[in-house]
Amino acid sequence: MAGQGEIVHIGGYTAHSGGRGAGIVAARRDPDTGELTVLGTVAVTASPSFLTRHPTRPVLYAVNELPTGEISAWRVAPDGDLTAIGSRPTGGADPCHLAVAPDGAHLFVANYGGGSVTVFPLDPAGVPGERTDLVAHQGHGADPERQERAHAHMVSPGTGRQPLLAVDLGTDSIYRYDLDAPSGRLVPRAPRVRTAPGTGPRHLARHPDGRRCYISGELDGSVLAYELTDDGALHQRARVEASDRPGHVQPSEIAVGADGRFLYVANRGVGTVAVFALGADRPELVGEVDTGGEWPRHFVLVGEHLYVADERADMVRTFRVERETGVPVAIGEPLPVASPTCVLP
Repeated sequence: MAGQGEIVHIGGYTAHSGGRGAGIVAARRDPDTGELTVLGTVAVTASPSFLTRHPTRPVLYAVNELPTGEISAWRVAPDGDLTAIGSRPTGGADPCHLAVAPDGAHLFVANYGGGSVTVFPLDPAGVPGERTDLVAHQGHGADPERQERAHAHMVSPGTGRQPLLAVDLGTDSIYRYDLDAPSGRLVPRAPRVRTAPGTGPRHLARHPDGRRCYISGELDGSVLAYELTDDGALHQRARVEASDRPGHVQPSEIAVGADGRFLYVANRGVGTVAVFALGADRPELVGEVDTGGEWPRHFVLVGEHLYVADERADMVRTFRVERETGVPVAIGEPLPVASPTCVLP
């Protein structure tokens, strides 16, 4: 497969959500140069705004970010083609994120509009069954327009004794849940972890050491650093600005490099990816690079390359990450993709 390149799938918004895409796009990736070549739309489906894969099966899952939320499951062929194997309603509006448990037995979904988390069991082939739980968050935040009620934005399953972490922008909270595997139901771990009012936590990145995690604050332009203990408690250690640039900054995706040395944050509004060194408790800004658009919605690190999906500029931009500094350098020409919101290697 390496000689032919690797397959990357790209999700985005369709006309159902005011976007210009048609569904899930496949591209071939050259692992040496990082170059992407579009193969075409491999699944016509409504607003597949976030994608994930099964850990052991050739199955891809997408949220369908609609007022009547759904998830779709697709079998992945070696050439990147997708064959539908099931879809299910989430029971919550506008699902925007999903993740598979490390053992591949359950799928978790964050419903942004519904302010809720849905659980689906997965059979041995990765096909989702009827949902086994739907947990609705309650409350609101300081921002009357963006935090009028709960808005679940991300689900991050833990390993071992670590809980599932559900990040909620609307209530300035990270909720912690244990999964009761036989019933497929979520058991809350009290209390929820509250950020400062008006933070609007969006996405969470776990450090490879399992003892740290980082959160992008969409509403106040922040990055929060937490210590994550063995029993699943979160202790905030630092808060830093997500960008040095002037303007209205809305951080989106956040990720830690594979070696744990650097943290990456995409900043919408100013169109940058910021890079932070992770030597101490406080992330230290070491560089901030322009992405070529103003709305970097998502990015992914693959080997020495970083791929940024700019939703409004209709492109995916490729960067090579400098090994010593951790700073990305743009290479090649942007790849035209309509309304891209997620890149899945």
